[in-house]
Amino acid sequence: MAGDRCDHPARPYRHREMTETIAQNLRRVRERIAAAEQRFGRPPGSVSLLAVSKLQPVEGIRAAIGAGQRAFGENYPQEALLKMDQLADQGLEWHFIGRIQGNKTRAIAERFDWVHSLCDPDHARRLNAQRPAHLPPLRACIEVNLDAEPTKAGVGPEALGDLLAICTALPRLAVEGLMTLPAPTPTEAAQRLPFQALRALRDRFATPDQPLRTLSMGMSDDLEAAIAEDATLVRIGTAIFGPRPTR
Repeated sequence: MAGDRCDHPARPYRHREMTETIAQNLRRVRERIAAAEQRFGRPPGSVSLLAVSKLQPVEGIRAAIGAGQRAFGENYPQEALLKMDQLADQGLEWHFIGRIQGNKTRAIAERFDWVHSLCDPDHARRLNAQRPAHLPPLRACIEVNLDAEPTKAGVGPEALGDLLAICTALPRLAVEGLMTLPAPTPTEAAQRLPFQALRALRDRFATPDQPLRTLSMGMSDDLEAAIAEDATLVRIGTAIFGPRPTR
């Protein structure tokens, strides 16, 4: 009995500590974004924050919600659907940012608001066909593999125009912009190069009918470099939630 009395009060303390830590982390990240907007001449509030919550517990997401965060990014559909069900009353915006598998497209089409990792015409067609009619078109970013790394997902720059043309003909899919996930580099100058390349691709392929306003790029270690090159959405996990648990 004595052990039970000692253990029970520790639970709310750990929860309160986690909630306070995540709230502080979010505040710091938002301060970094605001400072980068000012430093690089971006309009205040022009960069959105996506909290990458993959492998994080629902309690951590609730802590972020309590600190004002509404948009969350997930990599694994099965894990994400459980979180969505538990947080269904919160009115959140869910972004799929992981590698798309053909047998998982229905879950993405039916439950997510955004997909950031579109790079395959067949996946685009499946997402379009499986998007429920009562929902708005699935908002999408095409993932571009700027480094031509064979182990990394993404369409090559030379094939981007063809994929955009295919997606334009799919009414249940709305291509909002481009996404990239470059290899880590140690300096801000080096970090800016792939983001600069993605911005150049956006400028090349944007049209009045498809302005590609979204540039989804930048994470915890390089968000300033991404904002310098016109990122409109940064995907931040570790700087908000701390080290990611193993799957």
